[in-house]
Amino acid sequence: MHLRHRLRALTVGGLALLTGATALPAAATAAPERGHRPSGGGLSAVIRYTEYGIPHIVGKDYANLGFGQGWAQAADQVCVLADGFVTLRGERSRTFGADRKPDGSLSEAGDNLSSDLFFRGINDARTVEKLLEQPAPAGPSKQSKELMRGWAAGYNAWLRQNRINDPACKGAGWVRPVTALDVARRGYAITVLGGQGMAADGITGARPTTGAGPRTGAKDLAAAARKVFDRQNADMGSNAVAFAGSTTADGRGLLLGNPHYPWAGGRRFWQSQLTVPGELNVAGGSLLGLPMISIGHNADIAWSHTVSTGVPLSLYELKTAPSDPYSYLVDGRPEKMTKRTVTVPVRGKDGRLSDVTRTQWHTRYGPVLTSLTAELPLPWTAASVFVLVDPNAANLRFGESSLGLSKARSVQDVRDALRRTQGLPWVNTIAADSKGHSLYTQSQVLPRVTDELAARCSTPLGRQTLPAGGLAVLDGSRGACALGRDADAAQPGIFGPSAMPTLVDAPYAENSNESPWLANADRPLTGYPRIFGDIATQRGLRTRGSIEDVAAMAERGKLTVDDLQKLQFSNRAPAGDLAAEDAAKACAALPSGTARGSDGKPVDVSAACGVLAAWDRTVGTGSKGALLFDRFWRRLVDDEAIPVGQLWRVPFSAASPVKTPNTLNTGHPGFARALADTVRELRSADIALDAPLGKHQFVTRNGKRIAIPGGTNALGIWNIIEARGWNAARGGYSDVGVGSSYIQAVGFDGSGCPVARTLLTYSQSSNSASPHYSDQTELFSAGRMVRGRFCEKDIMASPKLKVVRVGER
Repeated sequence: MHLRHRLRALTVGGLALLTGATALPAAATAAPERGHRPSGGGLSAVIRYTEYGIPHIVGKDYANLGFGQGWAQAADQVCVLADGFVTLRGERSRTFGADRKPDGSLSEAGDNLSSDLFFRGINDARTVEKLLEQPAPAGPSKQSKELMRGWAAGYNAWLRQNRINDPACKGAGWVRPVTALDVARRGYAITVLGGQGMAADGITGARPTTGAGPRTGAKDLAAAARKVFDRQNADMGSNAVAFAGSTTADGRGLLLGNPHYPWAGGRRFWQSQLTVPGELNVAGGSLLGLPMISIGHNADIAWSHTVSTGVPLSLYELKTAPSDPYSYLVDGRPEKMTKRTVTVPVRGKDGRLSDVTRTQWHTRYGPVLTSLTAELPLPWTAASVFVLVDPNAANLRFGESSLGLSKARSVQDVRDALRRTQGLPWVNTIAADSKGHSLYTQSQVLPRVTDELAARCSTPLGRQTLPAGGLAVLDGSRGACALGRDADAAQPGIFGPSAMPTLVDAPYAENSNESPWLANADRPLTGYPRIFGDIATQRGLRTRGSIEDVAAMAERGKLTVDDLQKLQFSNRAPAGDLAAEDAAKACAALPSGTARGSDGKPVDVSAACGVLAAWDRTVGTGSKGALLFDRFWRRLVDDEAIPVGQLWRVPFSAASPVKTPNTLNTGHPGFARALADTVRELRSADIALDAPLGKHQFVTRNGKRIAIPGGTNALGIWNIIEARGWNAARGGYSDVGVGSSYIQAVGFDGSGCPVARTLLTYSQSSNSASPHYSDQTELFSAGRMVRGRFCEKDIMASPKLKVVRVGER
């Protein structure tokens, strides 16, 4: 590493200054560069690296801790972080051209121009600055501000003192210093991902149509809403389970967290331990660019998040004023929309810059939009217009919630922190503590759409979309349809903590991205409003398989962290357990061993019968038959010719939600068709029907293929891996889009040192020149995890220990 000011590496023998509870690194004395003092100067931290490049960062206060984290994140992820800051500044069109698509980590904008218009609109309105000026809890606490200030200073100091060797941005002019405001804007963008960020294209492209205009039918939009907000089919998800002490070997809690997040881009996790002696000591994964631990553990508690079914936005449908589409009526009185003109510089193909100006429209409820997603058009007609209600757009409490969880010492502390901060925008929380308590809670910021309000105020569209997908569409032309306020809510228009579905001290508490209903199948949660999620409806195979596994574990008892690791890498495919035997028997019964494909031509499928029968029903890298079943199953469940309810012979029953539906309907023509098309596909690609999964599901790192275990959500697998797509020419699934990411299995032995196993599946660095570009990915391939090093004695005992002092110079 090239340093303009070489850092002084401390030898292991000289680490006495760090072993005491109050020992701290000395502050650097060199002055920062003239004209650039984003941090106030003089910040420093000590970073102790252990195996796999995991940093344990010590700062004497929050600003110095943030400094160390900003430095260490930049060292591993500078190009990805810098790309995100280009996005937040609204400069992607200027830097990369208007037509390219962002990586989707900070909004769902379809191209750079839409992204720039969205973020420039936020910046021009000084939205984040205004929130920073508000006192907590609406605005961040002093500690959070200090972390952001320090993070920006550490990132900038790394840029000044190092040369970038990552090919992704080496020599790029768009890698620039940042400010604490940029860090706050990043946190804000992540907060509104499930609301305004989802609708970026619809907000920036909102224009009235001429005349009444065509409308998509309410039933079609309801079906689209179901697909958009169905967490089982979403790009991101997660699993997590907490076990109470009644099920464990030592009477203490256990937690396994398995979030499914993108393997590339700015929504990756990054692992670290953060310590302010006597004040904070927490380890885990942070979403890139955030100065707090997002999912993690300390000496007494462990927590994880799963993307929830609670829809963090709602819509108002407004009547437009006669002859004026830019005014709307509330209780018969017209109100003018607020006009915001946003200008974005765009670099053309000839390299020249020109300005593109668009207008965004806002109402008392929120911004006007003409689509929520591409599947959900919401036209602005002469009669009506739709506006978005996103309560997360009015707060910066996400960081406060993460900080509160980091400081918690018990499940009760976790509940208290969530009640106090009310800042989680789109996730559930699952936690366990050293005293043996377990927790599931859907404590998130949601529009206060009670079932009573929905019954009074839903539009015809809303009466379809709320039951179908949890999306409320209310009549905004009536003042009586305002969201109101709960007495214990931190802001108007949201549910207060007392409304949150919560389960405490159940033997197990589990979530796999479905509603709170079956967090524990023996203690179902009910009574919450529809916007939180559904009740007594069919569960996905991942939820069903997870409940089967964790309930059996809880019943067996005497659980340890090793059992959690075994669950993570069991790679059981519930779809296979339910359907493979039936599929093999039906295959063997086909006349002459042939089936007709989608083109009507016969295919000899006889060889597939034995492969399906012999498959071990798992998706490990060596599983033979997993690939055949995977390709067959995807076709079968995606076959639109198979009506809803005809995939299985035994239908869903709310009285037996984990075991139903079951028994594959092999008599439907879609079964033979899917099998024929799959066999023909694999043979055409010269792939053996019994090929080991890992031979055709892999990633390539610096020319080396690494086999990847796991499988698609449709198979019901805990260890989710969603490939970027099937490409036979490249060997099958040759890249991972989303899947298992920062995994942690945590227990407590009473010593004050948690028993932890962790894994960052895609490794710590995106830089192909880094030694930590693929090391943990190889562990993932082998079904292994990293021994957690939390206490001083464990950190100091690391055979890979490397200690550096970093500071402003």
